[in-house]
Amino acid sequence: MGRRRGYAVLLLVPLLAAGGCGAPGAPTDAGPPVVASPTAVTSPTATDSPTAAATTGEPTATSAAPDLTDQPAATPRKGLPHVFPVRARKVAYHPTHSAYPGTDIFADCGEPVVAVTDGTVGEVSRRDRYKKSGPQGPYNGGLSVSVIGDDGVRYYGSHLTEIAEDIDAGVRVRAGQRLGTVGRTGNANNVCHLHFGISPPCPGEDGWWIRRGVVWPAPYLDSWRKGGNREPAAEVAAWHRKHGCPTKPPAR
Repeated sequence: MGRRRGYAVLLLVPLLAAGGCGAPGAPTDAGPPVVASPTAVTSPTATDSPTAAATTGEPTATSAAPDLTDQPAATPRKGLPHVFPVRARKVAYHPTHSAYPGTDIFADCGEPVVAVTDGTVGEVSRRDRYKKSGPQGPYNGGLSVSVIGDDGVRYYGSHLTEIAEDIDAGVRVRAGQRLGTVGRTGNANNVCHLHFGISPPCPGEDGWWIRRGVVWPAPYLDSWRKGGNREPAAEVAAWHRKHGCPTKPPAR
């Protein structure tokens, strides 16, 4: 597919600034339509109604009950193992991100993306529906997957090249288990990288504007990359208590 070296961050930041995931002030990385488990109830951004798409160009809200795969464990656990989400010899990331908290992890396309901790697969998108002329927000992530950790935190990765065959909503995963591979789908601006976001699951909301990231991942990535086990659950819970589950931002 033509592997690109994405780990030279200082060279890539100007490129990303031209558009896509790192464009200042523009809709950046976002979540995909949800591929729910057979027993799950599809959440608002997962709507794939031809009528809705023809009318508005993006998913419409429903009154459906919360998707059970999009919720934290009944009793969040502490002390779970956490690992760096990309398994590659050469990898780099920037401590900040444009417009909202998140991190772009630069690595070659095809490098493994793994589960950060033990948990359950939440949202899965196996189809790249992003178009520059289409709605900016719902489909920016291209191929993507999230894991609702047993620590009560949602870990989201997007722009993947592929998603592992056994990864579907509701499937149990362990820390370090392969989820897919680094890619450049969605609005990745043709740069191989993984957009990584940390957020609360927000049961019933399933908002791309939440799952793309609400707290800065870099301090945790720094720890995991060195073999540490810094846990984001307390910060995510504090953010959730303060902000709740925000509604869709305007003009997105």
